[in-house]
Amino acid sequence: MIAPTVSTDATGSTVCWSTTIAFIFTTLATFLGIPLFWYYYGYTAFDWTLMGILYIVTGMGITVGYHRMISHKSFESHPAVKFVLLIMGGWALQNSALIWCADHIRHHAHTDEDADPYNASKGFWYSHIGWLFMDTPYREDRFAEKLRKDRMIMWQHRYYWPIVASGLFLPFVLGYLVNGGVVGGVSCFLLAGVLRTALVLNSTFTINSLCHMVGTQPHGKQDSSRDSWLISFISFGEGYHNYHHTYSHDYRNGPKWYNFDPSKWLIYSLSLVGLTYNLYREKV
Repeated sequence: MIAPTVSTDATGSTVCWSTTIAFIFTTLATFLGIPLFWYYYGYTAFDWTLMGILYIVTGMGITVGYHRMISHKSFESHPAVKFVLLIMGGWALQNSALIWCADHIRHHAHTDEDADPYNASKGFWYSHIGWLFMDTPYREDRFAEKLRKDRMIMWQHRYYWPIVASGLFLPFVLGYLVNGGVVGGVSCFLLAGVLRTALVLNSTFTINSLCHMVGTQPHGKQDSSRDSWLISFISFGEGYHNYHHTYSHDYRNGPKWYNFDPSKWLIYSLSLVGLTYNLYREKV
């Protein structure tokens, strides 16, 4: 989520203070600021609509861009598509593609081991969100080595914070213009900026936590990954996690035509007009 700034506490653990501080502010804004603003001013239909749109846009920036395209190289895309996906993923406030994808590659290489960044064997809260607050000695450069050779990924990494800021500034500007005035901008910012970010973060976190604890293992028991069709409805198809861990190179997480997997539908739809290509799929 946040590039780590760390310090060592009395127990010898290293705490990522930048992540901790950002989480505190986001939590206060979500659970105090948003309800209070609703009570005194209310929200417009435009605020709710834009929140839904940006939830889809930023969520699929992670699932299609960060996850399936960059981490697993399950397809290739036109440079313009890749650029847009990197912007969409940056708006999700889950760190740059360089850091996010290197961590995710490490997750697959060391699932359920100490080097797994969101090791589910340490419990729900650790794998869901606790891992974000602690630095790790396992962040080896070999997981990011190939990513560093990609100029567009490195561009996004250098300008990650301006990209994040643009994703939060956009709802305010649109709210200001559509709703009218500063109050209208703030209302749109709170819903389509703050609340949307919190929802997308937690939809991603459920894959790290619940999809290693709840569900079935029809494709393999090599690790704790599980399929949960229910979680796919909030994570754009990422809930078929046991299939994904078994066949991680497949551009589909839900392999059956009826599996709810909007990410695979977007990738396939773009391939019909030549914007994505070399889509990899397992013969299962």
